[in-house]
Amino acid sequence: MSDKQYITPETKAKLELELQGLIDHRPVVAAEINERREEGDLKENAGYDAAREMQDQEEARIKQISEILANSTTDRGNVVEGVALVGSVVHVYYNGNEDDKETFLIGTRAAASDNKDLETYSEQSPLGAALLGAQEGETREYTSPNGTVITVTLESAAPYDSQLAATPRVTK
Repeated sequence: MSDKQYITPETKAKLELELQGLIDHRPVVAAEINERREEGDLKENAGYDAAREMQDQEEARIKQISEILANSTTDRGNVVEGVALVGSVVHVYYNGNEDDKETFLIGTRAAASDNKDLETYSEQSPLGAALLGAQEGETREYTSPNGTVITVTLESAAPYDSQLAATPRVTK
């Protein structure tokens, strides 16, 4: 299995667009720094300090996005219908109460889709880790951050599909 984290195709496109925008903005920031530098004393030049701060923030974001893209994949080759895996949209219910349902994507926060109705839970979170590998109908336990033991039943799991992600599914 790959060490790369799953991100949705929409998220990848959004990150690539943001990265290109930041890269394209570099000359503007450099020109601003040069312009402020020419104003004189750098020790008391708020404009210069602000331009340098902007440069530092944008370079940090470029590095962050580059790392996310380098360490992620949109490949769902190992994701199958009926099994909760990274890249799966799962429909679950809690503590045996079929009225207490939730639908979410299993993956890193970077994987989050643009669908505001679809939450993303990390595969490393207590809930995400408990569900990994579960098959439809299977119930598992996990301990919440406040120490409560919660049961979660996997109602259904399917590979992420931007068109169907938040649509509730009818189970057999």
